[in-house]
Amino acid sequence: MYSLTWKTMAMAALVLQLCFLMLVESSLSHSDKISELPGQPRVGFRQFSGYVTVNVKKKRSLFYYFVEAEVDPASKPLVLWLNGGPGCSSLGVGAFSENGPFRPKGEVLVRNEYSWNREANMLYLETPVGVGFSYSTDSSSYEAVGDEITDCCLLRWTCTIILLWFLKVKRRNSEYMLQYQSRDNLVFLQRWFLKFPQYRHRDLFITGESYAGHYVPQLAKLMIQFNRKEKLFNLKGIALGNPVLEFATDFNSRAEFFWSHGLISDSTYKMFTSVCNYSRYVSEYYRGTVSPLCSRVMNQVSTETSKFVDKYDVTLDVCISSVLSQSKIINPQQVAETIDVCVEDETVNYLNRKDVQKALHARLVGVRRWAVCSNILDYELLNLEIPTISIVGSLVKAGIPVLVYSGDQDSVIPLTGSRTLVHRLANELGLNTTVPYRVWFEGKQVGGWTQVYGNILSFATIRGASHEAPFSQPERSLMLFKSFLEGKPLPEVF
Repeated sequence: MYSLTWKTMAMAALVLQLCFLMLVESSLSHSDKISELPGQPRVGFRQFSGYVTVNVKKKRSLFYYFVEAEVDPASKPLVLWLNGGPGCSSLGVGAFSENGPFRPKGEVLVRNEYSWNREANMLYLETPVGVGFSYSTDSSSYEAVGDEITDCCLLRWTCTIILLWFLKVKRRNSEYMLQYQSRDNLVFLQRWFLKFPQYRHRDLFITGESYAGHYVPQLAKLMIQFNRKEKLFNLKGIALGNPVLEFATDFNSRAEFFWSHGLISDSTYKMFTSVCNYSRYVSEYYRGTVSPLCSRVMNQVSTETSKFVDKYDVTLDVCISSVLSQSKIINPQQVAETIDVCVEDETVNYLNRKDVQKALHARLVGVRRWAVCSNILDYELLNLEIPTISIVGSLVKAGIPVLVYSGDQDSVIPLTGSRTLVHRLANELGLNTTVPYRVWFEGKQVGGWTQVYGNILSFATIRGASHEAPFSQPERSLMLFKSFLEGKPLPEVF
């Protein structure tokens, strides 16, 4: 009788505790609900935004914006979107300039007909702290931030191993990283699921572009490691747009792209591929040791390509095309150039309005204005040189479908480098071609080209698209996204 009473009491206590947690998290989710964004058109789906604290002591808090699917969100997957930079905003870039439901236009928001929340529940994360509305009350959180911090794991034992490796192999002054290395995107997701428990076992996809070619594979790998101890993440695939995957291959594809598109002369192309290639220049630039030889070559390249051509889409006029300043960090010779005087300015103005920040439950901490790309974050830019294509390979081996796609007008991370890396990886993994290189259609026009290996590793181009493909080719990008989520081949007829 005593044993039964004790078990009953213990069960009752457990039920009460669970009920309490559910009430707490329910109230948190409700407090994060957006009643309406200033100037937005009427919509039928729900929006949420707010903070998830990933380190209580230092008040390291990551800001998110979440929009449920337009129709039947309970049956749709969850998609996490990450922008790159490193240090640029998934809210201002991904959500408000690319594939979110709205785009700023003057004082109001207009609907994006090709928003990705037509197909999925979209979660946009401003990461790491110091980006956008994400913040820490300890300024050391912004110093010497690298890939490991952005994507480190939750399990302490795993973090210890990674930290020991990091301190042994890497570099300087990482002592303070120990205090928060185990916090970031993985911790965010775990705690976000507490706010939204209905999404905990939902099919999960991670997508992103540019430097997210580092963020996304690293995070996916940590999810797989975490799942060995506790099955939490129902990861179904990753998609990478114009991603940095292997420094030399990606960056040195620029010379051929410039030359083949008529942006540089034959003689400059020869210098750019023999005297000083782009990966060498960037390596010297970030080490503060640009040689006179590389300086001369890059000056000639810059003169011929012209500051009036947007390197992220060589076919668009500069005012229309800029959208993002995110890639200026991986594009160092352009830092001083004016980037976007149109869409980006609209976004900056909108997100700096007090009424907008109030509606988003956002606050500025340590900065006076919201910015597209962080000016307080000291990211370890030499992390660019760390290849992530091998991590992509490990994900494929683990059975995670991977899509690499390229806007074919981008000269920053050209399609030729990405295609080379995917093909090489397929060979290394022994994957046979299951969909031969061919065109795919959106509507009655060619949307791009695609090739699939082993029905698990895919490469696709988006015809006429920029570095930020959903901005410049929204219809074609949505078709690619839909096919990816459904695990279906891209349309080969119309």
